Amino acid sequence: MSSPTPLLALVCGPAGWASYDGQRVRTWTAPDLPDLGPSGMRVVVWQAADLAGLAAADQLPPRVLDLAECHRLEHGGWRADPGRIWAGVHGLAVDGIPEQAPDDLFAALAAPLPDDALLTPAGYLRADAVAGTWQRTPERLGQWARAAYGCARTLLQGFAARGPGAVATAISESSAALLCLELERDGLPIDRAGMSALIADAAGERPRDALHGIQIRVERDARVLQHAPGHDGVDLRNPASVKALLAAIGIDVPSTRKWLLEPFRDAHPLISPLLEWRAQERIATTYGYHWLDTHVGPDDRLRGHWTVCDGAAGRMTAENGLHNLPVVLRPGVRAEADHRFVRADLGQIEPRVLACVARDDAFAAATASDDLYAPVAARLGVERSRAKVAVLAAMYGQRSGTAGEALAGLQRAYPVAMGFLDQAYAAGVAGSDLRTHGGRLIRTAGPYDPGSRGRYARNALIQGAAAELFKAWAATVRVTTADLGAQVVLCLHDELLVHVPEAAAQECASRVETALTDAARRWSGGAPVRFVTDSSIIERWSEAK
Repeated sequence: MSSPTPLLALVCGPAGWASYDGQRVRTWTAPDLPDLGPSGMRVVVWQAADLAGLAAADQLPPRVLDLAECHRLEHGGWRADPGRIWAGVHGLAVDGIPEQAPDDLFAALAAPLPDDALLTPAGYLRADAVAGTWQRTPERLGQWARAAYGCARTLLQGFAARGPGAVATAISESSAALLCLELERDGLPIDRAGMSALIADAAGERPRDALHGIQIRVERDARVLQHAPGHDGVDLRNPASVKALLAAIGIDVPSTRKWLLEPFRDAHPLISPLLEWRAQERIATTYGYHWLDTHVGPDDRLRGHWTVCDGAAGRMTAENGLHNLPVVLRPGVRAEADHRFVRADLGQIEPRVLACVARDDAFAAATASDDLYAPVAARLGVERSRAKVAVLAAMYGQRSGTAGEALAGLQRAYPVAMGFLDQAYAAGVAGSDLRTHGGRLIRTAGPYDPGSRGRYARNALIQGAAAELFKAWAATVRVTTADLGAQVVLCLHDELLVHVPEAAAQECASRVETALTDAARRWSGGAPVRFVTDSSIIERWSEAK
């Protein structure tokens, strides 16, 4: 690496905090917050969760390197505790990582480690250090900081050898880890009274007691079962019972999934109430009053745990409804008084990513348009809708019917992009490992059939790259709008929701657009691909286009 940013390992344990900058160990006693030294340092942590206390005190360091996220990039998968990070950096077998205090005869016979030794004779981190219980003295904390520092140097050297894009991805993933801490801390603003009314509309009034709750449930079931006389005892919550009920009224389907039942709405009066019941039941059981009382705090903010990647292609994930809130409840997400949301959604992100990662100049030229499918349609000589079907079929594997016919034209018009997808598919069929544009390892070997592995590999390369760009964008927005008093309060697939004082909303929206341009240029390495976002300033999430 040329002129690398100075590193400062920062660790915590029962004895407090310790840092190591490659020359000197410093320690602090909890609960005092550590002095992080010069502002230009990049702070190395085993995992961003170690900084939760700093996040609560609004004292997160501006630059971090999250070793857990680096390990996930380098080795794939989800598991990334310090023991695995150390083993990966030092080329040690994962199955040799020591377990925490195994209670068996062989453990009793094994020679005990010296109390202050961080490593086992085989070179692994000791299990109680990985568990965070060994670091009970300043000296041990110092060893722990040195270990983190060494891992960071080795990982960064490996990323640098792969190219500047890999280093940039490690940094943006680490920044996204800080954003996750802030998302957990700040929460999503909720109109509690409005949300209660929406729940009542879907699931009925708030039960006064358990008996009243049963009565509401029975009444909800009755609105469906009244259309099937003689079947009052059917359990609508049991798919097998519902399938038998459907067969009894003349509707034979392989399963009771919504998309299979939709075509039968006009075939029998029971179908529409059944589909409505499902939506109501989901709110009553998953997003009802208990959810509201449990997960929305006294400050009217919905909170849940956030993770930087899902362990597969690398998408951000969240709990407690933050990533799968029913659309009918979105009006209950409202900005606070004198504030607004800036909502921004990446447009046609995955085909634009394909143009970039495949390095297809002809396909990249289509991204200059706000609507990528229009120039593709013109090149193919087909209607826009047909061109869209062709592009989506290429990325997601549909080969029959209209999609198959349209795909043939796409193969002729954009052979470079289509060849990239075909090579990814072939690698998946063979069970070969792949890396996304930013360097995340995608493992395809496994118990699945070759076709499934091929489809997974093709999708993961595009979706993984799109996730990298999204997180680079979100992390850039987090930094460039902070002086406006803005908070990123939701990251949903390709969509950002930023909470900002109303007076600064227009400026925030402009900066969100600029952040995409800047992040895309860094992420793509200057590729001639245009990325676009549909942005709006709104009070309620439901107002988004």
